[in-house]
Amino acid sequence: MTGYAILVLLAIVIALPWVIEQRRGVMTAKLRRDAPGHFAELSQGVTHYEWHGPVDGNVMVMIHGLSTPSWVFTGLLRGLNMMGFRVLTYDLYGRGYSDRPRGDQDRAFFLTQLRDLLVAVGIPEDEEICLFGYSMGGAIATCYAAENTERVDRLFLLAPAGMDYTPAPLLKQARISGRFGDWLWGIAGGWLLRKGAAADADGPTVIPDLPSRIRRELSLRGYLRSILSSERNMLCEDLEAEHRELARMYVAVVTIWGEEDTVIPLTALGKLTQWNRDAWKLVVPGAGHALGYTNPQEIIAAVQENLREV
Repeated sequence: MTGYAILVLLAIVIALPWVIEQRRGVMTAKLRRDAPGHFAELSQGVTHYEWHGPVDGNVMVMIHGLSTPSWVFTGLLRGLNMMGFRVLTYDLYGRGYSDRPRGDQDRAFFLTQLRDLLVAVGIPEDEEICLFGYSMGGAIATCYAAENTERVDRLFLLAPAGMDYTPAPLLKQARISGRFGDWLWGIAGGWLLRKGAAADADGPTVIPDLPSRIRRELSLRGYLRSILSSERNMLCEDLEAEHRELARMYVAVVTIWGEEDTVIPLTALGKLTQWNRDAWKLVVPGAGHALGYTNPQEIIAAVQENLREV
C-alpha cells in the first residue's frame, strides 16, 4: 500500500464517527407530531414533557438517567398516580423528543432546564413538590433539592449517582481520553448501548421493546454526544456537600438501591449513611441498575411504605 493510500485510509478512519453522525436524522416538528404530551420552548431549547394522574394531586417531578428518556418510568406511573401523585415527566436535553443543544451537560445545564420547565408548566414557586431521580437524574434532583430545601417536600432517589459510580469500561475510556475519546465513543458507543438494551430485555422487564427504543435514540443526531458530555460533567460530581445540606435542613430523603447493581454499587449506600443518617434506605434483593423497569412493584411498595412511616 502506497503512502498516499495509507493517508487516505487514515483520513477515512478518523472521519468515520463524524460521517456516521451526519447520516443520522435530526429532531423535527414532524417527528414530534405524534409524540405524547406537550412541548415547552425553554431558554436552552425545546423540552418534551407529560403530565400523568390526577390534576389536583401532589406534584412529583421525575428525572431520568443518562441514556433512557422519560419513558423509563413507564412501569411506575400507575402506582404513583394511585397514591395520589400528579406526576410530571420530561426528557432531558439530548434524549427523547427534547432538543439536542451543544455545550457541557453539567449541573448548571440540567438545573436550568428543570427550573425553566417548572416555570413553563405553571407550578407556583411557593408550591411544595416531590422529586424522583433515577441514576444521573438522582444527582440532578439532589442538586436542585439542596438549593431549594424549602420547596422540596420529599426527595426519592433510585440508584442515584453522586456517590460511587462505575461506568462501562468503554464509556470510562471515552470520558478520560479527550479527542480520542470523542472518536472512540462515536465509533463504539452505539454498539455498547444496543448491547446493554438487549441484555436488559432478556430478563423480566415492563419495557420489552427496550432495544428498539434505544435504536430510535441512536438514529438521531446529538444523542451519543449528549451521553458523553453528561458522563464527563454531571456524572463526575461528588455530592457529599449537597447530601449533608439536605440532612441539615431535614429534607425527607428516600433511597432505593439494587442489590446487584454494578453501575451504582452498594458502597454508595454506605457513603450516604455517613452523609445523611436520617435518609430512608431500601435495598431490592437481586435487582440491578435497571430496577425501575425490572422491579417496579418493589419500587412502588417502597414508596408506599415510606409514605406510611414518615
